[in-house]
Amino acid sequence: MKILILGSAAGGGFPQWNCHCENCAGVRNGTIKAQPRTQSSIAVSADGNNWVLINASPDIRQQINQSPQLWPQDQARGTNIRAAILSDSQIDHVTGLLTLREGLPLPVYCTDVVHEDLTTALPLFNVLRHWHGGLEFHAIGTDHQQGFSIEGISGLEFFPVHLESNAPPYSPYRDDVVPGNNIGLKIVDTTSGNYLFYAPGIVESTPLVESMLAFADCALVDGTLWLDDEMIAKGFSKKLGSEMGHMPVNGENGSVALLSKFDIKRKVLIHINNTNPILNEESDAHHYVVSNGVEIATDGMEITL
Repeated sequence: MKILILGSAAGGGFPQWNCHCENCAGVRNGTIKAQPRTQSSIAVSADGNNWVLINASPDIRQQINQSPQLWPQDQARGTNIRAAILSDSQIDHVTGLLTLREGLPLPVYCTDVVHEDLTTALPLFNVLRHWHGGLEFHAIGTDHQQGFSIEGISGLEFFPVHLESNAPPYSPYRDDVVPGNNIGLKIVDTTSGNYLFYAPGIVESTPLVESMLAFADCALVDGTLWLDDEMIAKGFSKKLGSEMGHMPVNGENGSVALLSKFDIKRKVLIHINNTNPILNEESDAHHYVVSNGVEIATDGMEITL
């Protein structure tokens, strides 16, 4: 299986367009050692030619243009993206679908709850019907034992994993989460049996999550904030990270501590907020993560399982 990190930042990217925090200002003027990042999205493939997009970032145009694996081949127009899977209905995971309108129709796999959000409160499915038939909805469940395959994608099977997180602010399910608002994905290479566990938004671990991590060959896990009160302390929000649906990186209940429980070949933090000090490669926070055997995702990172 081939995994391509298209975007590794949380909503707003890094640097965020209106943010002048130490990180954003520092990467702009070159006073810190850090790499700019676009908003979170990945693609997976078994053969390197047929790819599944997982979450459609607002930066998807830039991400595709920076990824030759996804470019058209011997045709005037086209793409190697065969379908998309949405893990939730967050703005930074779905609005890239609007950018893909020139290439519609596109099969889109998501839960019924996400589809509800995207046909009512944020009606992307409705809007995009006007471009070549729009998005072709394929419902996926929330039972982690019920896998699904995607037409045109051989060698991969996908299993939805319920995650404790939160729905988007616009959703009627905000702070009243039901199964299907947020899923992770166990993505299995059916030839080797190796699998990726992808969980870009998770507020706390559960026995189900830990069972997924226990035998994973690669884990891409929420790295949004260093501390739960990070946004409050920096004066950017009145909400804790946990209230927004994200576990901190640091601390006994953080993502590094969670990943350290398991012998996983590749442990990677993704969906990193612009305020997170781990983005500064010379910071103590960055060194703490790396010294614990955890990588910090960058745009364009490629992983082969």
